[in-house]
Amino acid sequence: MSNWPPDYRKEYIKRINLLNACAESRARRDALMLHYAHNPIDWINDWAITYDPRVVDPLPKTMPFMLFRRQAEFVQFLHGCVSDKECGLVEKSRDVGATWLCCAYSVWLWLFTPGASVGWGSRKEILVDRIGDTDSIFQKMRQLLDNLPAWMLPPGFSLRSHATYMKIINHMNGATIMGESGDSIGRGGRSMVYFKDESAHYERPELIEASLGDNTDVQIDISSVNGTANVFYRKRMAGELWEPDKTPVKGKTRVFILDWKDHPGKTQGWYDQRRTKAESEGLLHIFAREVDRDYAASLDRIIIPARLIKAAIDAHLKLGFGDDGKKIAALDVADEGGDKNALAIRHGVVLTFADHWGEGDTGETARRAVRQTQAGGCTELYYDCIGVGAGVKGETNRLSGEGLIPKTLKIYPWNAASGPDQPDARLIPDDINTPKNGDFFQNLKAQAWWSLYIRFEKTYKAVTQGVKYDPAELISLPSSLPLLHDIERELSQATQSQNGKGKMVVDKKPQGGRSPNLADAIVMCFMPVREFGPGMGLFEVYKEQYEATKGAKGVV
Repeated sequence: MSNWPPDYRKEYIKRINLLNACAESRARRDALMLHYAHNPIDWINDWAITYDPRVVDPLPKTMPFMLFRRQAEFVQFLHGCVSDKECGLVEKSRDVGATWLCCAYSVWLWLFTPGASVGWGSRKEILVDRIGDTDSIFQKMRQLLDNLPAWMLPPGFSLRSHATYMKIINHMNGATIMGESGDSIGRGGRSMVYFKDESAHYERPELIEASLGDNTDVQIDISSVNGTANVFYRKRMAGELWEPDKTPVKGKTRVFILDWKDHPGKTQGWYDQRRTKAESEGLLHIFAREVDRDYAASLDRIIIPARLIKAAIDAHLKLGFGDDGKKIAALDVADEGGDKNALAIRHGVVLTFADHWGEGDTGETARRAVRQTQAGGCTELYYDCIGVGAGVKGETNRLSGEGLIPKTLKIYPWNAASGPDQPDARLIPDDINTPKNGDFFQNLKAQAWWSLYIRFEKTYKAVTQGVKYDPAELISLPSSLPLLHDIERELSQATQSQNGKGKMVVDKKPQGGRSPNLADAIVMCFMPVREFGPGMGLFEVYKEQYEATKGAKGVV
């Protein structure tokens, strides 16, 4: 469904006709029930309802549940998790129907899966069940049941007897839906699937994980975001994004993103109005968390705030500058423990390529990076030479010795732990009132992240305030980049603090975070410093200087 609002009148007519047809024929009812037993999406579209107390008369507040495309994919995602006995995680914006969808799927399991045991939990008891309160999870499921035809329900079923507080029982097939809250989540016995609503907001999530780990094979975490220092964030980062036509990775949490843009009724105008209101009330950080799904919104000392990154998307189109200039690449080499390699390429100040892949042999990593760099027409490739990155040096030397790297491509090591570039220069050039680089930054890593922040800050002012800058000082992230969402998230992850000497240090992995490899590659790419250090011997430094000056006057 792409049109919004949907044609409810047409849907009511369809459902009335379906009811009448089923009333006339027991065989038709039996055939439909057999079909629905294997098709939860069709069952929801034909029979489920949703409720919105904000609807203004004369429209009814209870209305048919008519799934738009992304909602149907979400039901497909849930069904796949349960069928394959794999855990899932739903990262959602507010008000996109995620909880209602999980409630509808729970009722479908309860109706059509004999012996199904469905668990539900949230941080507070009143959020799980409060009789008559449609904001509570179990009341939503009671409404779903109350709007089904009697012949679809178990014979003799009544809400009063079989849908009591935090418990819904199918006395005919043995299926149950049970509720728990707070630290008690996971204590109620084994479940086929357990839904954890707003799980990024639990007070003691590790305790809940320990309880559920022995009681269910399938946990479905549903939540808006709440910073990075929680189990939900760690699961999100460790998981794999689910796609409708892609075979999921076994043993990894499947991640489904339900964004406000997926809702056909939420336009850019809706977003702008909501954002303006939140900003006027001093609640922009809440808006960023719950609508933009910005994990960094609740963190302090973020180096590159998300709003700056948003402004840089398609900045070259907004400001009318091209992607001319050098083509430079940077490779961040994966450490152990599930880390990833990452390669970034820029043309001038426009990031034209960014990709990451699983860790592996550094030789293959080097070869893959060289192939992509050559294909991108780059003249320089910088690589992280610390730790396992040192292996890239040996492989690129071998490739050069065999003539497999053209002379037009220069490869340089980049040492994040080395001292700042131009340590005696001022933080703001020619301003003696600002500290020297060597006094302000602990190392090159801190300086490079700060340098990238300055690019984003200037780009933000150029885009939003019309301030004029040399395009060479800016940065642009094309909206066509396939991994743009990951790039945005990683760039706004790193935080800054001061060490005992008052120098800036960078924490790329706040508690619960993973190494932002894409962001590290971009940081290197936009500060291509050549330094004499690990991976670059004195002979190579002198040789490079000689090649650069060969033919100049006075050079033999």
